[in-house]
Amino acid sequence: MKKLMVGMALTATLATAVTPGFGSIVGNQEKAYATTVTYKVTASKLNVRSGAGTTYGIIGSVVKGQMLSVVSKSGSWYKINYNGRTGYVSSDYVQASGTTTPPAESTTYIVTASTLNVRSGAGTNYASIGSVTKGQKLSVVSKSGSWYKINYNGRTGYVSSDYVQASGTTTPPAESTTYIVTASTLNVRSGAGTNYASIGSVTKGQKLSVVSKSGSWYKINYNGRTGYVSSDYVQASATASPKLVVDSFKTLGNAQQVILVTADNYDTKSAKIQTFEKVDGKWKQVLTANGVLGQKGFALSKKEGDMESPTGKYTIGTAFGRYANPGTKLPYRKITANDVWVDDSKSSLYNTWQQKPANGRWTSAENMDIPAYDYGFVINYNESRTPGKGSAIFFHVGTNYTAGCTATSKEQVVSILKWLNPEKNPVIIQSPVSELDKY
Repeated sequence: MKKLMVGMALTATLATAVTPGFGSIVGNQEKAYATTVTYKVTASKLNVRSGAGTTYGIIGSVVKGQMLSVVSKSGSWYKINYNGRTGYVSSDYVQASGTTTPPAESTTYIVTASTLNVRSGAGTNYASIGSVTKGQKLSVVSKSGSWYKINYNGRTGYVSSDYVQASGTTTPPAESTTYIVTASTLNVRSGAGTNYASIGSVTKGQKLSVVSKSGSWYKINYNGRTGYVSSDYVQASATASPKLVVDSFKTLGNAQQVILVTADNYDTKSAKIQTFEKVDGKWKQVLTANGVLGQKGFALSKKEGDMESPTGKYTIGTAFGRYANPGTKLPYRKITANDVWVDDSKSSLYNTWQQKPANGRWTSAENMDIPAYDYGFVINYNESRTPGKGSAIFFHVGTNYTAGCTATSKEQVVSILKWLNPEKNPVIIQSPVSELDKY
């Protein structure tokens, strides 16, 4: 198949428009450009279709950076000449040559998700470079498809446009105007925020008529006046909350916070990290992040030095770091240059945190004063300190692989540390996906 020639000139087939730019759709008609507009492909690979929609067949493709001369626009599709025939490409993945598409209304946007990954490029296939949290304001530079380009800690990052909205704007609820209260008692406030006064309350199961959405708040009619309720505690009528993986777990006991670390199989070092919290008797997902395991993946039966991470359900021990407490409620210990973790199976101090010098108390120990332990916490594995069963199992900073611990980015470690609450009896579960039914 021939490639579309870069810079190929296409001329308008309709002459009805009298000003440059997009025409509007009238009935089923499309309007052409008064002048030819050159567009650049922003997706790695973009399908060219026989009609203006994904239901039409694919007749070829164009690649990132390729220049297209657009004839006209039909809805959210651009009409182009493709190898001598008419083709259509999605307007989400092309932009005017030499320009960036500005956000719809404002350069200041607010995060609406509990935790939102910031990625190195405009797509979920790009690596996460950190995260932002609900209510955080973002300075948006431009839009690429369904992704916003932002300034993130001095570098360029991208966030999904599905989970941010323009500051000060309201958007309608996603599907339904009738919502049901899920909290036992929910305050109704005079404005969209907890800083506004409560003007009353609604109770669990009560139906609400929602007018619009502002950030994470729903605007409602309340006893003849305008009120606002948090969107966290209502759900669309006749819709069920999606079932979470933790909903089927039978071994959680009194745990109200769960860190779930999963991998596709025993042999992979790549992991998915999810956190869940029980609120008003229901589990809610808080965070999702990419992580890594031991170099050889999960262990069927953990042994000292096997470079594998243990599977199982464990309580969470002391938090630690080489810097001041980042804000965790866990007991926190700041690492010093003399701190080590004893991995000598023959020592009576095996699998404990000690300080140098050894003075004959052990023959080997892991140094704690290293960048991987900038922040982290102890996974309470092998608490009986059985010789040879494994030691120094932590959740810490890292993006490649570990010697048997679990790791993720520093931003995610700190976020999880701040979230963990010992009063909620947190646990960590590590398992291949195929064996989650054990829990």
